Formats: sequence, structure tokens, C-alpha cells
Amino acid sequence: MLVKQIENKSIVWFEDNNEYIVVEPLVAEILSSLKNNVEKKEIITKLLNSLNIPYKQAESLVSDIKALLKTNVKKESIRVQIEIPSNFNFTKFYQINNLIFQVDFQSDYEMFLVHPKFSHLEVKTPNNINYHYKVYSNKECIGFSVNDVLIDTWTINDVHFFQGKFSMKLVEHLHEKEEKDWMGVFHASAISNGKSSILFLGDSGNGKSTSLALLQANGFTCLADDFVPIDVEKQEVFSFPSAISIKKNSLETLLPIYPELASTAEYHFKRLNKIVRYLKPNNSDYTNHLPCKALVFIKYKKGSDINIKEISNIDAFEQLVPDSWLPPIKESAQVFLNWFTKLPCYQLTYSNNEKMIESVSNFFNDDL
Repeated sequence: MLVKQIENKSIVWFEDNNEYIVVEPLVAEILSSLKNNVEKKEIITKLLNSLNIPYKQAESLVSDIKALLKTNVKKESIRVQIEIPSNFNFTKFYQINNLIFQVDFQSDYEMFLVHPKFSHLEVKTPNNINYHYKVYSNKECIGFSVNDVLIDTWTINDVHFFQGKFSMKLVEHLHEKEEKDWMGVFHASAISNGKSSILFLGDSGNGKSTSLALLQANGFTCLADDFVPIDVEKQEVFSFPSAISIKKNSLETLLPIYPELASTAEYHFKRLNKIVRYLKPNNSDYTNHLPCKALVFIKYKKGSDINIKEISNIDAFEQLVPDSWLPPIKESAQVFLNWFTKLPCYQLTYSNNEKMIESVSNFFNDDL
């Protein structure tokens, strides 16, 4: 178990199931004592000395906190079985920098899960293949292999976990890092000025990707959209080569800037209840990696004036972690907590695109 003090709260990480919770410092102290097998009576006595509460209340409090340890027990996953088929109906080749990825899809169902966001990387006649991916499914589950080695299988209901693993394998091969080398992957958009990066976060529909598209048309570089990997060694934001997902209600704003969106294929993702088109990012070198300057929770609000305010790291943490992939490794968890503690966090609300672009420029220039 790790405990990190941030502002007036404590963040506790449980190794058994890789879960982070935010609690009062006193709760974190009791959790640590319980984890270290300190006698319950000793903990209660210490609690009575620090709080003016009845014995029964102190005993009940310790019992409730102890229950947190029992709920944070690792659950074993059950791998579903599926054979790699001998025939695939679709094959795509993607070039990322100087690497060629061959991806075989058993049917159009598997291709729909992957191809739209990487279609801008497709090449027709590759000279050589560096990595060979295969994606296949039956009525119950979906499987994924690389160079004929099974990576994992997932139930159809957990297909988004497959999509995350597929993206992770691309990142590993592109940047020559193993999964353990990543501090985390964040559901965000990452923009760069060539020297550093800023992460935009927010609920779906708040304008992350639209802002990213506007910014890349105004001199900034798209490092990643939706899937933002950060490494353990340097805690830098690494490029991810997927296209920018553009929702239907953003087309009116973006079509004058990107007329190609008018004829771009439209995809309906029923599970997410959204219709999107994909925009090619302006990144010319997917080996890029840059330090992160700030986390910005961005929100488009019609009629709003530009409003920028610094928010507490605890508020930011509680929004960031639920949508993130963080490795179940103690050293990585410690690096993540140390990195996050030092990171400034802001809320940016806007309705005027020009003012938003100017504000982001000010972020990079330390002129807030």
C-alpha cells in the first residue's frame, strides 16, 4: 500500500487490486496501521487520544476502515477460450514512421473496432512487415495475437478492453517500450508547441477533440487524442498515431478549416452513443515525446466568457483516475503520484474559439 499526502487529503493506492482512493489523513494512517498488522486495540487507543469520541464510536470507525482492506482484494480474471482461425477476410497495412504493421481481421466487425482511427496510416504495397497482428472473434469473445503469440481474449461485452490493449501494443512497438515502462495512459487530448505538452481532459462532449483540431490548425501539434501514454522513466507525453475523433455537432465549426471532413466516412458507435468522423493529425514524427506542462479540464459552454481558474489537485485526481489505465506496479504507482502532485491543474471554460486558442498560447508561455 502507498500513501501520498496531497493538499489536505491522502491518496491511498492498494497493490492487491491496483485501486486508488482519496481519504482523510486519519483514515490513511489507520489503514497503514492495519496493513502493518498493528493490534486493533492499539489503534483504537491512539484514536481516542487524538479524537474526543466514545470508545464504541472509535471501535466502529476502525472496523469500517478495516473493511476497506477486505474490499481491495485482487480478483482473478478468467480467460475465455478462442482458437486463431486459419482464414481472415480483411488485411490492412499501416505505416507508422518506418514501421509496417500488418493487421488481419476475421470479419468487418473486428475491422470496425480498429481501422477507422488508423485508416490515415494505411499503405497498399508495403516492402516488409515488422509486426503481424491478428484480430478474431466468435459469438462470446474476441481474441488478439501478435506474431502468432496470443496476447489475450475478452468477452464481447469487454471489447473496449481489447481496443485498449491493441493501442497499447502499437505504442509499445512504436516506442520500443514494454507495458511495465509506462506510468499510465490517460483519456485526454495532448497538444504540443514543440517544447512541452498540455493535456486536455473532460467528459465526452466537452470539446477536447474539437479544441485539439482548432489548435492544430493554429500552429500547435497533435501528440495524441483519446489515448495519451506517459512513460515511467521521464514522465513525458509520447505520441500516439490515431486520428482525431470529431463528433457530428462539431462539424459546423470545423468544416471551414477542414473541408475534407465533408466527405470523410461517418461511424456510429452504438455503445458510446456517438457518431464520429476522423481527422488526420498534423504530427509528422510519431516518435515525439515531451514533458507535460499542465492538466487542463476544458469545457465548451455556449455564451460563456473565457474563464480560467486553477483547481485543486484532489479535484483533478478524482476526475483523472477513473478513465485512466495505470499499471499494477508499486514503483510505477509511486512515480505517478509524485508526478501528479507537482502538476498544475486548471479549468478552462470558453465559447469563443479565438480566445481559447489565445489562452492555450498563454499556458505555454506561462502568461496566465
